[in-house]
Amino acid sequence: MPKRPDTGLTGVLCIRKPQEFTSFDVVAKLRGISGTRKIGHSGTLDPMATGVLPLLFGQAAKACDLLPVTDKRYRASARFGFTSDTQDIWGKVLAEDPAPLSRAALEAVLPRFRGEIMQIPPMYSAVQVGGQRLYDLARKGIEVERKSRPAVIRELNLLSYDEARREAVFDILCSKGTYIRTLCHDIGAALGMGAVMTGLTRTEAAGFTLADCVTIEEAQQAAAEGRFPGLLQPVSRLFAGLPAITLSEGQARLFRNGARLDLNRIRCAKIGGDHAVYGPGEEFLGIAVCDMGQNELVIRRLFAAPAPGQAK
Repeated sequence: MPKRPDTGLTGVLCIRKPQEFTSFDVVAKLRGISGTRKIGHSGTLDPMATGVLPLLFGQAAKACDLLPVTDKRYRASARFGFTSDTQDIWGKVLAEDPAPLSRAALEAVLPRFRGEIMQIPPMYSAVQVGGQRLYDLARKGIEVERKSRPAVIRELNLLSYDEARREAVFDILCSKGTYIRTLCHDIGAALGMGAVMTGLTRTEAAGFTLADCVTIEEAQQAAAEGRFPGLLQPVSRLFAGLPAITLSEGQARLFRNGARLDLNRIRCAKIGGDHAVYGPGEEFLGIAVCDMGQNELVIRRLFAAPAPGQAK
C-alpha cells in the first residue's frame, strides 16, 4: 500500500497524555491522526504519568534543543512507610514501616530538598551505563552503581496530607531531568521510613499548561471534522519569553537566506543571548543571537523558508 503524502503541518500541539501510554505511543498515534510523519516532543513522560506533552510538528521539531523554558511542573502523590524497587507504587514492595508520620514532621524535612540537590538515577530509568539502559539491567535483576546527578527544585509545596493514610500531594517546579519518584523516595529516606510515588501529572512544560492541552480523542475528532490544523499553536509560542527583534522586508529576505545582519542597522536593544526574530506582519522567522563582538545578528535556527527566487 503506498504511503499517504505528508500533510506538511507545522506547529505545536499539547496533548494531555493518558496513563499506560509512552510518549512514543502518543507520537505514533498523532502521526496516524494528522498524517504528519515529522513529530517530536519536548520531554518524555513515563507510562504511568499523565499530563502536558507538547508535540512539535514539522518545522517546529527543530526547536527541541533550543527551548528557552526547560523547567517542568508536576503534581505528585506519595505514600510514606513503603519502599519499592521502582520507587513507585507499581513496583515490587521491598519494605514496609508502620510508624506514624505527622504533617509537621513531613514539612520539617522539605527544606532539605529545595534548591540544588543531587539525585542518584533510579534503576528503572533510561540512563545508560556501559552502553546499556538501566531499565534493561533492572529487568534482569541486575543493579549497578550510578553516579549522582544535579537537579534544581525551584518549588516544593505540600498541597495536602492525609495523616491516617500517610499520603501526600506535592506541587513541584524543577529543572529538566529531575526524577520525581526519586525525590519522593529520598524524602521518605530522610524521614527514616521510605516512600513511593503513587501518581504523577505534569502540569507545565515548555511554557504550556494543562489548559493548553487536548486529549487524543479530541484530536481524533478534530481530524475527522477537518479541524485538526486549527488545534496547532504557532512555533513562536515556544519562544514567547525571548526578547524580540522585528526586521524590515529587505532584512527579512536576507535573514531567510542565512545572512548575518549588521546590528547597527537593526532596531533592537543590543543585548546578548537568544532573540526571537520576526519579519513584517509579525511573521516568525527564527532564533538568532546578538554577537556583540562582531556586532552582528547571527542565526541559530531558521524556521522560515528561504525567500522565493533566492539561493537556499
